[in-house]
Amino acid sequence: MESVFIKTDYITLGQFLKFTGSITNGSEAKTAVLVLKISINGVSETRRGRKIYPGDVVKIEKKSYVIVLSNENK
Repeated sequence: MESVFIKTDYITLGQFLKFTGSITNGSEAKTAVLVLKISINGVSETRRGRKIYPGDVVKIEKKSYVIVLSNENK
């Protein structure tokens, strides 16, 4: 499982997909959430605006990520 560090309270699923390289730009997010097998904390997700918080586990296809709040800029 890969850790993804964020500096804000949350990140949206669309932003997360771009951040991880699953998509190349934000306009692809709408299609990606319907095509890719995505789950957050074990629950299937299709909303690109879904907020993801530190501690959440995101699985895209077969790759898993855990969201961690960065201590930087605190």
